Amino acid sequence: MVKSINALTYYQTTANSSVSCESLKGEVSADVCIIGAGYTGLSAALELATAGYKVVVLEAEYVGYGASGRNGGQVCTGFSNGQQKIENQLGKTNALKCFTLAEEAKTLLKQRLEKHNINCDLIWGYLHCIPKTHQFDELKAWRDEFEELGVAGLTLLSKDELEQKLGTKIYHGALRESEAGHLHPMNYCLGLARAAIASGAVIYERSRVTDVDTGHAPSARTEQGIVRAKFMVIAGNAYLDRTVKDLYGRVMPVASYIIATEPMGEERAKSLIRDNEAVANTKFIVDYYRRSPDHRMLFGGRASYSGLEPQNLGDYMRPRMTDVFPQLQDVKIDYAWGGHIAITSNRIPDCGRLSPAVYYAHGYSGQGVALSGLYGKLMAEAIRGMAERFDLLAGIKHLPFPGGIARTPILVAAMMYYRIRDALS
Repeated sequence: MVKSINALTYYQTTANSSVSCESLKGEVSADVCIIGAGYTGLSAALELATAGYKVVVLEAEYVGYGASGRNGGQVCTGFSNGQQKIENQLGKTNALKCFTLAEEAKTLLKQRLEKHNINCDLIWGYLHCIPKTHQFDELKAWRDEFEELGVAGLTLLSKDELEQKLGTKIYHGALRESEAGHLHPMNYCLGLARAAIASGAVIYERSRVTDVDTGHAPSARTEQGIVRAKFMVIAGNAYLDRTVKDLYGRVMPVASYIIATEPMGEERAKSLIRDNEAVANTKFIVDYYRRSPDHRMLFGGRASYSGLEPQNLGDYMRPRMTDVFPQLQDVKIDYAWGGHIAITSNRIPDCGRLSPAVYYAHGYSGQGVALSGLYGKLMAEAIRGMAERFDLLAGIKHLPFPGGIARTPILVAAMMYYRIRDALS
């Protein structure tokens, strides 16, 4: 049994320093009002404040409360559902432009860390591991597609080669990327917030938006105040819920969970992931994991559409970890937490305008660590009158999720289908 797990996330207890901001009180005017102090909103705030705009950010809880402060920390390549669906809609040339933007997202992340002295333990290297032998041909096709798209540093690993890197025999090979990796997500988010504040942005925490006007003169109202602005950026992602009714149903919040073991010491941690890469399997319902700087295993996975959280996350997640690493049966779980990922129906981020003055981006479908920063920047570009790149991505069409009382049962049934497909693949 797992007992006495810390109520905080591992990321909260290892944050470099906090950002403390007042709540909104009274009426404030701004050039741009941003809803949400996660990667997307803070990225837009940083870009716009640096360009001289008066920026106000409203956050319902605290900086990094949502997915930006509690995710797996994995910096991924491209879009989670590949290129084909984008190519089907936009054609090969524009689909390649979209992929180039996704690659820019990783470059942008690295540049911001360097420019703003954000220490978030960024490590490059990523292993995509196959659970079945017959999937090796799929890995080859994946590598060939990435190389055709211009991705460098790709290596196919056989089962034997992979077992030299990972302390498990459960996989049958992997694709290694040298230009993807992992970081401390909360420290990255706090670093963006500090950079935005230093550039002139004002962040109000514990200022939940209760009502929005998304017309030509946008405004956002909280319990104790209101922000009136020339432009608005909506960046609530999986935590927006029904705050903006026109966006409800465009994404679905999916719960994912992470456990952090006790510190194991460097030697034991290296025996699990020798070269400190990020790791994920290739199932639809993904296991993702990595080492921490203090030699823990951070292991994430499962997925829930139901909205019901397991009573004991540690007990719920431990079998996933020990299926991969049976040698961790004796290891204590120090932290267990969950959070919501926003997915779209086609697993491609959704962005656009609700009016000429109101922009939104959400639904990163598990790859938001890098992509969210890019989408925040592109919304800032559009507000500044340079909308071509934003409009390219906004041209991707998305089907809404079903609404009403059928919404949750349909999605739970869909998740069961993918669980069965993973088991039979």
